Amino acid sequence: MDLGLGIDTGGTYTDTALVELSTGKVLAKAKALTTRNDLSIGISESIRNMGDVSTKNVRLVSLSSTLATNSVVEGKGCRVALIIAGEEYRESVPVEHVIQIQGGHTIRGAANCPVDLAAAKDFVSGIADQVDAIAVSTFFSVRNPEHENALKEMIISNWDLPVVCGHELSTQLGFHERTLTAVLNAKLIPIKAELIQSVRKVLTDFEIAAPLMIVKGDGSLMGERLAKERPVETILSGPAASLIGARNLTGEDEGVVVDVGGTTTDIGILRGGKPRLDPEGAIIGGWRTRVRAADISTSGIGGDSRVVIVNGQIVLGTLRVMPLCIASSKYPRLSEHLNKVRNFKLTPQATHIALENVIQADEFFIYSRKAKGYVLSDNEKELIDLIATEPKTLHEVSEITGVHPYSYNVRKLEELGIITRIGFTPTDALHASGEYVEYDAEASKIAAEYRANLCGMDPKEFCASVKEAVIQKIAREIIYRLIYEDCGKMSHCDVCTEFIQKFVTHRPGIDFSADLRLNKKIIGIGAPIAAYLPSVAKRLNTELLMPVNSDVGNAVGAITGSIMEAVEVLIKPKPSLGVMEDPPCTMHSTDEMREFETITEATSYARSWGEARVRRNAVLAGADNIEVVVESQKIMGQMGKSWGDGLLLEVHVKVTAVGKPKMVFEQEKETDEFD
Repeated sequence: MDLGLGIDTGGTYTDTALVELSTGKVLAKAKALTTRNDLSIGISESIRNMGDVSTKNVRLVSLSSTLATNSVVEGKGCRVALIIAGEEYRESVPVEHVIQIQGGHTIRGAANCPVDLAAAKDFVSGIADQVDAIAVSTFFSVRNPEHENALKEMIISNWDLPVVCGHELSTQLGFHERTLTAVLNAKLIPIKAELIQSVRKVLTDFEIAAPLMIVKGDGSLMGERLAKERPVETILSGPAASLIGARNLTGEDEGVVVDVGGTTTDIGILRGGKPRLDPEGAIIGGWRTRVRAADISTSGIGGDSRVVIVNGQIVLGTLRVMPLCIASSKYPRLSEHLNKVRNFKLTPQATHIALENVIQADEFFIYSRKAKGYVLSDNEKELIDLIATEPKTLHEVSEITGVHPYSYNVRKLEELGIITRIGFTPTDALHASGEYVEYDAEASKIAAEYRANLCGMDPKEFCASVKEAVIQKIAREIIYRLIYEDCGKMSHCDVCTEFIQKFVTHRPGIDFSADLRLNKKIIGIGAPIAAYLPSVAKRLNTELLMPVNSDVGNAVGAITGSIMEAVEVLIKPKPSLGVMEDPPCTMHSTDEMREFETITEATSYARSWGEARVRRNAVLAGADNIEVVVESQKIMGQMGKSWGDGLLLEVHVKVTAVGKPKMVFEQEKETDEFD
């Protein structure tokens, strides 16, 4: 019997599922807490928690993860420098250092001017020891990549730093979106490499000699080698796997898939049994990228979302924190410390302080790990020493050091992974109310009592209010997702917002009420769905499906996907010659810009180059029995009946390779020829 091992490493839990490959039947499943300091620990524990099952017949291992998505949403990742040429820098791109130099091309691939390699070299010389990777993006590099290639060659010839170019990740126009995609890819390289290394270590420990696949954001699979080079393609890996898992667990071809995790809630649409892809590229953390991925709405609300009390009001933040109930199970003295907080009087919060910087008296911090290249200040060193082995609140630290709590830049230390915040979450609210108890409910109850007093409520009412806030947020996100599906618009006016609020609360207004009915079923994926989704479905007047094994739906989806690699080539006639039958033209690919005497020659070359490229990538990704499909589309402009068929504007050639992962460990031998 050939078995597949699906692994999903989420922000809170690591799920595993052992599946019979021929039938898709789940033979065993388990969960364990994700151990961010050493991911291999949580993965190993999850496999052990499946019980006394044999893994000797495992022929394939596949991994999905929300770590890349969560890192973007939470503003984490490695330190990146950005070199751009030919266009102004947009301030919202999340980098540590940036330079704009001369260079770039026109829309037809002609150089605006020579690329300023000297300026780029001076820039890298000054920051090479302050960053972990470099992103390069030049204007219209998808029309001619020569300047990006020259910059990359210069950098790797002089420094041992990963370099990511925009044209390597997308063939679509959109300089800023492509720049952001390159930056995010660079930031995620060490995160994905660490995850893959952790999985490999575990497989060695369990003596599993099988290929390792990673789920991409579109639901297809890629090999570990490509995943290390292009980790940005695994953004939305976890949600994409949940869509595939939802399809396989329910048999439904249509539905709204709601994956409620520890850090995020992800909403996607099944159409015709497949994830609907975003034609413009995935939006993550409010940024539009050029990543080919399932069209997923990712909202920063999950079981481990930070609950903040601001002037007596309950606010759900996007920051993931360690729930008090889990932390108390690991650190037994936490409840003792929480008891000291019971009578702590919270001072009024200044409205100008950002939510992530608001201090809560019952939030603790614990040291996690060192950050490469980051030099701690004296205050930070003192903080780290005090929380090295036991969690403390900032007020406790302040009493010892005499430094005001707001003087510590804890958000920066969190972003770098140096410290972990422990706080009240929706999971704690469920523990305090007794609705779901898996860890130390006592810690959750103490914090709920304290926070209830701050809000002028009793603990039961407070916990119900936190749960209600989660239900309303998920319901609103579903409505926003489906409005976008229906009309393609994301902006909402005040009137629309008022209607949506009435839909999700079912509270009547002064003179009218509002109700809504979904035309699709909701399919729930994730461990906590039973606490929230029944109320969500009821308010949206639709059926809820919570399939067996939905708690490990991502892991099931991870092991049931296919490998798919695609490239696109653009061919444009020379200016004013599109009326000719077979005009001279220019071909633009990710490798080069090339001139041809005829469209026929260019199309033939594009097909040949594309087939070779996707076969190579599919083999590198670990595919077997590869099928290649070539699609060619002419884009015509009409010039009147007397001009015949009209004006040829451009030709799009798309080449796609599809195959199933190999189930024997032969990739290294078969891919040597491509090195």
